[in-house]
Amino acid sequence: MSGRETWHLRGGFWATSIGTLASRVLGLLRDIATASLLGLGDGAVMDAFVVAFRMPNLLRRVFGEGALAASFLPVFSSQMERSPRGAWQLFGVMLAWLAIVLTAVVLAAEAACALWWWTGGGSAATAQLVALLAAMLPYMIFICLAAQASAALQALWEFRVPALAPALLNVCWLAAAWGIAPYFAPDKHAQALTLAAAVVISGVLQFGVQLPALRRRGFLFQYDWANSREAMRLVLSSMLPVTLGLAVTQLNTLADSLIAWGLSSETGSPRTIAWLGGRLDYPLETGAAAAMYYGERFYQLPVGILGVAIATVIYPVLSRDAARGDRAAVGAQLSIGLRLVVFTALPASVGLMLVAEPLARVLFERGEFTAADATRAARMIACYAGGVWAYCAIPLLVRGFYALGNRTAPVRLGLVAVAINLVLSLVLIWPLAEAGLAISTAIAASVQVVLLVITFSGAASRIHFVALTSTAVRSVVASGATCVAVLFARYLYPVDVNGSHVELGLQLALMIGAGVAAYVLVAMLLGGRELSLLFARQPRDVQ
Repeated sequence: MSGRETWHLRGGFWATSIGTLASRVLGLLRDIATASLLGLGDGAVMDAFVVAFRMPNLLRRVFGEGALAASFLPVFSSQMERSPRGAWQLFGVMLAWLAIVLTAVVLAAEAACALWWWTGGGSAATAQLVALLAAMLPYMIFICLAAQASAALQALWEFRVPALAPALLNVCWLAAAWGIAPYFAPDKHAQALTLAAAVVISGVLQFGVQLPALRRRGFLFQYDWANSREAMRLVLSSMLPVTLGLAVTQLNTLADSLIAWGLSSETGSPRTIAWLGGRLDYPLETGAAAAMYYGERFYQLPVGILGVAIATVIYPVLSRDAARGDRAAVGAQLSIGLRLVVFTALPASVGLMLVAEPLARVLFERGEFTAADATRAARMIACYAGGVWAYCAIPLLVRGFYALGNRTAPVRLGLVAVAINLVLSLVLIWPLAEAGLAISTAIAASVQVVLLVITFSGAASRIHFVALTSTAVRSVVASGATCVAVLFARYLYPVDVNGSHVELGLQLALMIGAGVAAYVLVAMLLGGRELSLLFARQPRDVQ
């Protein structure tokens, strides 16, 4: 990678990472407010809200964090090189058809929800889920339009606005959870509906805030189907396999949430599963889906800041090298990205596992969220944390395949991961409860990464395994030092189970500070170019 390319990659990485960090910090505040407002298992309201939110939010994850950009960006960039006007016409046609198709989908889904209400079928828990889903379905339209706008801006190397736009979801949600729902909603169900309305409003804002940046870049809406038809065909032909390839982790999480919701029993209700003939007891208790939600929120922090950020900024470079026919350069660029993922994500995995308990207690244990709820959430954080490195590597590896025009291999391997996750989930929930769902997801993601690396290096382009192994060894050694430092900090400042939030907060800060300092120090002593790539002030070549 040349010095200039390294410089642009670093700038894009930090713009995306800082924007994502701001969004995730606000997201953490929103989760603290939501936990205090709705709790974990009382009345199953949070379970229903989580499952209902996952369905439209799946499109945000898939489209907003890569699939749309991965299929649209190469075509848009190519059009921009030949004719900027043609590129913007393609963008306008994409916006129009997205709005039409998604509106039709949402109207059909709303009709299905209305029909369900009209027939009066299902239990009270299902009615609660359907009501929340119906309230949040319009979010699908606006968040996908916002993702389309982000893809166009990223193709033009504008990363700041797309990175900051998702923070509006958390701003709206937080305002509803802290400023509206506690004072104007009479019960938890009404409070959850208030949060759902805030989610929809945030989608409108996320799209609208990007329009000025698009206009500054030359966008003027023009619907010219004749000139855009061939480009649209290229985008749409790759959309389905790209979506499936990048959606595996999200599909696994959605499946796990549905399993957690469907196989949970409320306190005081029958323990046997009637629809399975009454031969088995429910393996989960109410609150399992909510515990999963709070647990995964913490693995998403490094995934967004590290994995998605690295993949987002390196994809235009991969696409350009692939367009030039330089497969060796694609392998070299991807190898650098994987080294950065290993170097940054492995200590994040270790750190999250070690600080899971004080983290959950400090952030969530208040209001309706009890000490027992915090223990369940901490267990989920620790279980999900084991797969952070894999969650971060998947979006990067999948983009490597797409840059070379291979859209089928990630789908095949992704479906293998989905099957592994589903089988393991249904096996492990009986002895491990909801923790089995998190462990299954981590194992499936790890297997998927191994398969992607082997397939890419064998059939697509060469990955630099010597350099990658060297980075992994240094990261493992430095992560071991992090583990020792964190445990030593906990030993120096112990806090018992009845300790105050202030004491826990001090312990948590000491543990995190000691772990980060130990990792950076040992990594510097061991050498390597990863730190220089991320932090050097001047551009330089990275081998």
